[in-house]
Amino acid sequence: MSVVEGSSGRLPVAGAAEVRRAAVRLVRADGRAFVRVLALNVLAAGAGLAGPWLLGRIIDEVRAGHGVGAVDRLASGILVCAAAQLLLARWARYAGHRFGERTLARVREEFVERTLALPASVVERAGVGDLTTRGTADVAAVGTTLRDAGPELLVCAVQALFTLAAVCLIDPLLGAVGVVGLTPIWCALRWYLRRARSGYLDQGAADSEVAEIVASTAAGARTVEAFRLAERRTAASGDALGVSRRTRLHTLYLRSVFFPVIEVSYALPVAGVLLLGGALHARGAMSLGTVVAAALYLRQFTEPLDQILVRVEQLQSSGASFARVEGLARAPRSGPDGDAPTPADDRIDVTGVRYAYERGGEVLRGVDLTVRPGERLAVVGPSGAGKSTLSRLLAGVDAPSAGTVTVGGAPVAELAPETLRRQVVLVTQEHHVFLGTVRDNLLIAEPAASDEELWAALAAVGAADWVRELPGALAAEVGSDRGRTDGSQAQQLALARVVLADPHTLILDEATALLDPATARHTERALAAVLRGRTVIAIAHRLHTAHDADRVAVMEDGLLTELGTHEELVAAEGAYAALWRTWHGTSA
Repeated sequence: MSVVEGSSGRLPVAGAAEVRRAAVRLVRADGRAFVRVLALNVLAAGAGLAGPWLLGRIIDEVRAGHGVGAVDRLASGILVCAAAQLLLARWARYAGHRFGERTLARVREEFVERTLALPASVVERAGVGDLTTRGTADVAAVGTTLRDAGPELLVCAVQALFTLAAVCLIDPLLGAVGVVGLTPIWCALRWYLRRARSGYLDQGAADSEVAEIVASTAAGARTVEAFRLAERRTAASGDALGVSRRTRLHTLYLRSVFFPVIEVSYALPVAGVLLLGGALHARGAMSLGTVVAAALYLRQFTEPLDQILVRVEQLQSSGASFARVEGLARAPRSGPDGDAPTPADDRIDVTGVRYAYERGGEVLRGVDLTVRPGERLAVVGPSGAGKSTLSRLLAGVDAPSAGTVTVGGAPVAELAPETLRRQVVLVTQEHHVFLGTVRDNLLIAEPAASDEELWAALAAVGAADWVRELPGALAAEVGSDRGRTDGSQAQQLALARVVLADPHTLILDEATALLDPATARHTERALAAVLRGRTVIAIAHRLHTAHDADRVAVMEDGLLTELGTHEELVAAEGAYAALWRTWHGTSA
């Protein structure tokens, strides 16, 4: 059983049975190639078995006094079989590498699909570090295994099995001695396997925690500097590195016990066969060629066995990585798999909504609100009042702890992703410019849009002028050092995507926070003109948004305390009137 506890917000990890089923599924996806690889390995192993047997025959021929001709024929057979083994083994490895690369491509594609299907709330709770580590270090570890360890393990496993079978065919008694001599290796392997998976899973989780702390510290570097949090972040990093160090030392301890025992145990089967075979040969019960062939087989057996055990250690590490990669299949998805509800209309109803974050108190404490189709609603209030949390619930990013949020009678959090995007779009003050051209960044919202439509969207948000000044205009590279955009430009590109998406409800969570007041007001008015007839819910500290809205909702301490038009609330002399006087007096 392997789950990552929901309280910590970490992404789940697949269990051992799930990993095995996933591996079988990947093999079946390219079954013919796998069978071809297996057949080539069997032929290569069979060719490699001829050498020791032919050498034993040479010894017996020489002792029997036969001529040079017989020895030459047998020696020629050894050369032919060695050449055949070399060619078949190289062909098998080539086929194995191709199979591994195709399978790795499927793993990567599935990982990307599952990552894109994760709800934003799940990604935020899990942290960027965990997801990044799974998509980089863990996928790379799986890739190394599929390209190198997998084919090598298959080759060596077939060689080892055939070699041990050859000893038993030469003489069952010597074969039994060889098998008994492998007992310490079997015991050491069982001891190691019982501990290795959990050890490598702990190591992967610790590495994810280190990556998360580094990523969050780098992203908030200015905040860390402004509030003098350097010592605290350094301490947190030190704690995470300490845990990572302990997990790595534990896996190192497992290897330091496992491999020395294996190295010592290699000599036991060969020694046992030589002792027993020598005694039987002295009594005339066994030929010298048989003893030499069996000893050579067991000596040859140690090479593939050594590779198998080395690869088994690597498989434990990559198996833990594969469990973390495959664990995304158990994560919640954006929208249900079955039939999703369909909204009857565009009306939004919030009824008795409560919400509490996992690591904090209750943020919303019984909110009731109805937003009529085509209405412009402004939500205002002090920081920490619950405005942004309410916007996330309205957009279906999170589901309420209690109560309901519906659009057209359908719960927003249960809508299928495509349906949700046509209904509600949330635009926050955090925007991302994707690596590519301006055109690429806009076509994300509407892939079929023409250049004329792109320019119209840019003009609607006041971005057309600066885009025309870029070298190449719509074809200009952005999102990199060659085409770096500032905060206001990134916001305008995001708002242009919203215009292209054309949802019936638009939620602006301080979406113009990084724009200067004049540009922000122009952008909001332009959006209002473009989205006339749509529902617009604006969450902002700039109260000119509230002045232009049809209604204003005031939030305080997780409650909706006032609701009405701007004029009604100012006349009521309540919390909104105080906010308006303060803001208007400051801006005057």
